Amino acid sequence: MIEAHFFALLVRFCGQFLRLFGIAQDRRRGTLDHLMGRQWLHAKRAIVNLKKGQTVGKLVKEITVAAKLGGADLGGNARLFAVVEKARKASVTRDAIERAIAKGAGTGADKSSLEHVIFEGYAPHKVPVIVEVYTDNHQRTAPDIRQLFRRGVLGHAGSNKFLFEHVGIVEAHHANLAIDREAAAIEAGANDVEPIDHAHNDDIPENRAGARFITERAAVHAVSVWLAKNGWTVITSEIGHLAKTYPELTDADRADVGEFLQAIEDHDDVQRVWAAVK
Repeated sequence: MIEAHFFALLVRFCGQFLRLFGIAQDRRRGTLDHLMGRQWLHAKRAIVNLKKGQTVGKLVKEITVAAKLGGADLGGNARLFAVVEKARKASVTRDAIERAIAKGAGTGADKSSLEHVIFEGYAPHKVPVIVEVYTDNHQRTAPDIRQLFRRGVLGHAGSNKFLFEHVGIVEAHHANLAIDREAAAIEAGANDVEPIDHAHNDDIPENRAGARFITERAAVHAVSVWLAKNGWTVITSEIGHLAKTYPELTDADRADVGEFLQAIEDHDDVQRVWAAVK
């Protein structure tokens, strides 16, 4: 009788111990999962903050370049106006914008200059690429670009420029989804126009009619001004390089090229990457 009672107490004790041990394990596991979740959250925030910092840095540099090329007057410099609007949307501070304009126009305290350098070469799968760089230290930037081209081919000056048209590019969007883009191009004085959407440029809202207007290099400002006065929101106004032909690529090839181009674009001194890929 005593033995049976003792055995029952032992079973009860073991059961309570196992339940407590299991709860402790669950709590430890829950704490570990919680900590890992927080660590991943912090990692994601760090990545977002890094990307934001890179974006702000590139926008500030683009403002400096635009002011250097076309002056500090937003009303007379369509490229500057477009990039300042983009910077404001990205929460770049007014002081940073004003300093960048003053630096580019040569009226600020910062007298350091940016050198415009163009690199030409090929991405994987023989895709022609032109990379525009603005740097205050060419000796630092050039080796970085050579390293980034290790999976492609870095050519010499003029090695593939003939494969691109050097033109004016104005990208804009309109509230009227049925807007006649070709009529707008003719009225604005553009040479050509093609429809684009949010997938081509994420500055174009998904419920707007987007367009890329191709112009003579000297007509970029005039076309931008006409569009802005006629209901269009101009988001890009610049001189760039558009490929004349595009090599055939599989989806896997296109992904490979995209990864290559993204790595180049992420470099702090790289301002534009032009490639013969759709």
